[in-house]
Amino acid sequence: MAALVDLIAIVLLNVYAAVLIVLRAAVYRVRLYRPMLVNIALSFLPVVGALVGIAGLLLLAPVVEVLAAGLHEGAVVLVWIYLVVATVLWVLFFPNAIYLITELNFSHRQESDPVPLWFDIVQTLTLTLSGIANAIAGLAIVQTGFVLLADPNGHSTGAPGFSWVFAGVVIVLGALGVYLGRYLRFNSWDVRHPASLAHKLITHLREPGRALEAGGFVLSHAVLVALVYVPIYVIFYRALFS
Repeated sequence: MAALVDLIAIVLLNVYAAVLIVLRAAVYRVRLYRPMLVNIALSFLPVVGALVGIAGLLLLAPVVEVLAAGLHEGAVVLVWIYLVVATVLWVLFFPNAIYLITELNFSHRQESDPVPLWFDIVQTLTLTLSGIANAIAGLAIVQTGFVLLADPNGHSTGAPGFSWVFAGVVIVLGALGVYLGRYLRFNSWDVRHPASLAHKLITHLREPGRALEAGGFVLSHAVLVALVYVPIYVIFYRALFS
């Protein structure tokens, strides 16, 4: 029940962020900044993807049970194929949630805008918090799913180490994805062209100071997300398995 309440609160936070963006244009008669609305939708994808992935695994369970009953090795193979494909797809879209941290640069604000600074602060901060909430919710769902898959009874003493390693890797990759999106303007679907992506990244990092900048960006963002995620997930995990 608590998890459902948390999910509803996160949905409302996303809705509130969208409402503020629309109100900014309607009340102060300025141009509607549509990229922010698009970013809200993209940032919520990791939550939707995590829920869909878990649902797909549950739907796959009867098939796996039938195969396993016949001692068919395909049961294990089927589960692993599903997990790998679903996880890779989810990780590709995970950076879209963390990306909203970079909206704090107020790039949408013009000097001639009649919008009060206090409104833009609340609006942008709400947008950023919605992204962080989406990232936490999506990662928490996936991490818990892996824990339950490894041990259906759960670990009352705390989440197992392998799940924390997974979470750490995802957070770092998420921060890297944000850097690629903000500075090289890559999107999640650009992975379809890996050669072009790698060429642009290598060319970018060869510029003086770029590698150090990228390292600092990824490290600082990853640490921020981790410091927020870890204590929240620990509380969530204890409540779930206590």
